[in-house]
Amino acid sequence: MNDGLFSSGSVVIDLNAGSQKQLFQDMALRLIEVHGFDLSCRDIVSAAMERERLGSTGVGNGVALPHARIEGLDRVVAGFARLSEPMDFDSIDGRPVDLVAFLLAPADAAGAHLRALARVSRQLRREDNRSRLRAAPDALSVFTILSDETLASAAA
Repeated sequence: MNDGLFSSGSVVIDLNAGSQKQLFQDMALRLIEVHGFDLSCRDIVSAAMERERLGSTGVGNGVALPHARIEGLDRVVAGFARLSEPMDFDSIDGRPVDLVAFLLAPADAAGAHLRALARVSRQLRREDNRSRLRAAPDALSVFTILSDETLASAAA
C-alpha cells in the first residue's frame, strides 16, 4: 500500500491496550504524532467509539477495522496495531481481536474512506497475510507486509 495509507511510524506491535477506548487513544495519538495533525485525540476517539456503537468493526479471524471520519483531516490515513493480548471486540465470529487497522478519513471523503476500508479488508481477509503479520518480528516487518503492492493488488 504505497499510497501512504500506512506509514512506518503508524505501525505498532505488542500494543497493550486494556479496552477499545485505550486502543483508540493509543492509535489516535500515534497518527496525530506521525502525521503532525492538528487534531484532538478526544475527537478522534469519540468518533471511533460512536462508529463502534453502530456495529462492531470486528470483522472476524482476529481482525478489527475501526474507522472514523474526522473534520479537519485532509487525507485518509491508517495505523496498524498487533495487540500483545487479544481483545474482545464483539466480532462477527465471536473471536477476540489481535490485528487492528485503524482508519481515519476526512469527514467529506466517503468514497476514499470506503475504498481504503475495502482495500485493507481484502488484504487482512487472506489467511497468509494474517499469519505473516502475526509472525513478523518487528514493526518494520509488519509495515513492509502492509506496504507490499503485490499483496495489495493480488487481494484486489
